[in-house]
Amino acid sequence: MSSFTSLWHEAAVTSIGFFWMALWAFILGYIVSSLIQVLVTRARMQKAMGTDGPRSMFLGTFFGFISSSCSFSALSTTRAIFNKGAGLAPSLAFMLSSTNLVIELGMVIAIFLGWQFVVGEYVGGVLMILITWLIIRLTRPRRLEQQARQQQEGSEESAESQDWKAIIKSRKGWQTIGETYVMEWQMVWKDVLIGFTVAGIISAMIPDAFFQALFLGSGTTDAANPGFWYVLAQTLVGPIAAFFTFIGSMGNIPLAAVLFSQGVTFAGVMAFIFSDLVVLPVLRINAAYYGWKMALYILAIMLVAIVTSALLMHYALVLLDLLPDYQSLVNPANRNFFAVNYQMVLNIILLIANVALFWLWRQKQKAHSHHDHSGHDHHNHGGKTLTDRVLQALSAIAVVWLIGGLLLG
Repeated sequence: MSSFTSLWHEAAVTSIGFFWMALWAFILGYIVSSLIQVLVTRARMQKAMGTDGPRSMFLGTFFGFISSSCSFSALSTTRAIFNKGAGLAPSLAFMLSSTNLVIELGMVIAIFLGWQFVVGEYVGGVLMILITWLIIRLTRPRRLEQQARQQQEGSEESAESQDWKAIIKSRKGWQTIGETYVMEWQMVWKDVLIGFTVAGIISAMIPDAFFQALFLGSGTTDAANPGFWYVLAQTLVGPIAAFFTFIGSMGNIPLAAVLFSQGVTFAGVMAFIFSDLVVLPVLRINAAYYGWKMALYILAIMLVAIVTSALLMHYALVLLDLLPDYQSLVNPANRNFFAVNYQMVLNIILLIANVALFWLWRQKQKAHSHHDHSGHDHHNHGGKTLTDRVLQALSAIAVVWLIGGLLLG
């Protein structure tokens, strides 16, 4: 029993540690998203990114790069720019860029996995954007796009006609930004809580043998490049493993290092890292934003882009004789999540911003307690569905699990 309680404690600490690692990225991403939703007019966004041409794709990729964030906040910002009139391909380029072409993500990958994976992350990220663009050009989902835009109707801010400078100078404008920020958190907090709890459990409690059974050909003498069919199988399993271990693009790097240390191929590990945008919480959020048809279409495109990019990167390194060897990697079991470093400083600064935005939201709530906020009906999808009730129950279990695990320590 004592071994179970120590594992329970380790799982709870790992979950909270993973969340602490990604916290500043969450807050920053939602702040950027809220600012875009309130300040950027539809006309301006449509002018910059309204088509699927090279200029719009470059701008989508560039804006994504400069607003790097975890996958949850990237989804929210992508919804905001799509809602403002950006084309589907540039919107998805933004989403892929803001979760993959990320400077701090490259740093974490370098620490845990080595330079080949950093190259894989950035070059693979660009490849995924190009493949996504190509698929959209070939399939031309005009009707789906139209339906997704109809799903967004009524979600425009009343500040649409105002100048952004006037909004940013007014107290009321900042209250609207605060309200939008809180609504973003209200929409995804359950998915985040459950996702991070599950990640901690898997990291602490699932034995290495499970991963070796899941990824065919891993842990063998020729594990780095075990033959095409094994590499393909592992690349297809990568997104499935990510589906069950989802914690966002920043938090899943330690788990990716665990996989690599167990002999999973470069392609399999890259597919796992890229897969933070094809998991259940992301699918649910996209369905809430655009409807299920568009959410499944995006999922299919992402899967093709992930598998193709991971395979291309793997065999490019094989060709150049630069494929990394898993035996040289140390298993990242003993990471100090709560060290005093740049991450802690960023977390503290952005937690202060978070408190300020919640305070602004409370001020607006008090001032307009008799209003029904009908202008934000895209955050309220009727009554509680079965999925909502299940998530509510799982969230309560997750809270009890985390508190119990911490108390056991």
